[in-house]
Amino acid sequence: MKLILLGAPGAGKGTQAEFLSQRYDIPQISTGDMLRVAIKAGTPLGLLVQQVISAGDLVSDELIINLVKSRIEQPDCVKGFLFDGFPRTIPQAESLRDARVSIDAVIEIDVADEVIIQRISGRRLHPDSGRIYHVDYNPPRRAELDDVTGEALIQRPDDQSDIVKQRLQVYYKQTAPLISMYKQWQATDPHHAAAYHHVSGMGSVDNIRQVISAALGR
Repeated sequence: MKLILLGAPGAGKGTQAEFLSQRYDIPQISTGDMLRVAIKAGTPLGLLVQQVISAGDLVSDELIINLVKSRIEQPDCVKGFLFDGFPRTIPQAESLRDARVSIDAVIEIDVADEVIIQRISGRRLHPDSGRIYHVDYNPPRRAELDDVTGEALIQRPDDQSDIVKQRLQVYYKQTAPLISMYKQWQATDPHHAAAYHHVSGMGSVDNIRQVISAALGR
């Protein structure tokens, strides 16, 4: 099973990616994962990536695609893989297709912006332990205090509502166009295109899992 998960930040991709990775015994791969693995392994690509990053430059789409091709040749990808957060742009998706990296299905998890903002901006963190709360869905027993230590909880800078709105704008500008691309590809070349599935990210985690499983047909 070779999958791509699409969706805005806070749509629940990480939760579903973990489930799919376990169910199909495939690694969950992100751009960050690929960069760290290549750098740590000291491969020629990894050394090149390290040079680019050290120089403060952005890693090019071409380099990312070469990393992808190298990563999915690893033994743990023999049964497939799951891309989470990749591709991020139309050029990356086109390069992936041009490189003949086959994908079985693209799953879009769709959640309304106002729900995403509520989900993310309501998170609270206990820094030392990593315990995460939510002011609405999983509140601490005492407001803004950790249940175990009684210490103050924090809101991460990336979780502030203004920052979440900015992240959503970046998503709609860079990544959301992939949805139309994969839909059109499936419509015009169904024999070679990845199957595209739209899944509502509203409802319980288990219900969303069931919908995704049914869509994949396995």
